[in-house]
Amino acid sequence: MLAAFHAARYHFDLKAIDVLHMPAYQGSTFRGGFGHSFKQLVCFQADWKACTPCVRRNDCPYGYIFETTAPPDGPDLHHLHEIPSPFVIEAPSDEQRVYQPGERLGFDLVLIGRAISYLPYMLMAFQNLGRAGVGQPRGRYALQRISMMHPWRDEQALVFDGVDIALGGHDVSVHWDDVAAYATTLPTDSITLRFLTPTRVKYQQAYVVQPAFHVLMRALLRRLSALLLFHCGTAFTGDPRALIAAAEQVVITRSNVRWVDWERFSGRQRQRMILGGFVGDITYQGDLTPFRELLAAGMLVHVGKAAVFGHGRYQVVEE
Repeated sequence: MLAAFHAARYHFDLKAIDVLHMPAYQGSTFRGGFGHSFKQLVCFQADWKACTPCVRRNDCPYGYIFETTAPPDGPDLHHLHEIPSPFVIEAPSDEQRVYQPGERLGFDLVLIGRAISYLPYMLMAFQNLGRAGVGQPRGRYALQRISMMHPWRDEQALVFDGVDIALGGHDVSVHWDDVAAYATTLPTDSITLRFLTPTRVKYQQAYVVQPAFHVLMRALLRRLSALLLFHCGTAFTGDPRALIAAAEQVVITRSNVRWVDWERFSGRQRQRMILGGFVGDITYQGDLTPFRELLAAGMLVHVGKAAVFGHGRYQVVEE
């Protein structure tokens, strides 16, 4: 189905220089500052804040990473309202909001497909962001190291040691064979998913609170198909209609999910945005065999809207 799938997870290890005041969902803070810093880094225009008009619009690193557009000669994707960006920021959702100078913090950055080759840009963008400061009030941090981490095996590779970048070493990125191998360890008849961050899934023009399995699979298929097409260079080869029909036979046997509202300020849109979603545990029962690979891939790239902030993150609960 997703044979060309390729992704990599990197852990960014930071050290506070000043006192850092962080929100509950740190992914929003890092995402907002990351976009600003990345754009300032790569833009050659005198007014780097303005993207239009721009002669490099179609080959700009910022445009590709943050505002991906369909190629003019690409397939008709009228059903796709927006093309997902090829990255996910996974920041801790713990209770620590204040970091004293010298304390460590960090986050994971998942890159999908072609975006993996843009890692040097991202390293520099996060270094510059640390010098400018994050949080309210702004506090500086130093980027100490970056490691590529395999999500399902105890393997990692040092990519940046605080001074030098080391690309081309031990590759622990994730290919489809890795996803398929992990998927064989998942249950075939009953599974409990724990949604760790607000998950925004729409069905019939409304956000759902109790996600039926077929609704979750529709969202996963949309996201994975688009990531595969625009960032891995190939189309999804499965039969979505057959998968959805099979997913409709899977039922909820236990649910402990709730809606959590979450607010962030968008610097680009100059307004506050409400980005709530459901969190908690939900158990599905039925023939899960056709969906295990999709579920495994979704654990890496998340599901639903606002995934770049870390939304839609889930894990399988072992019972």
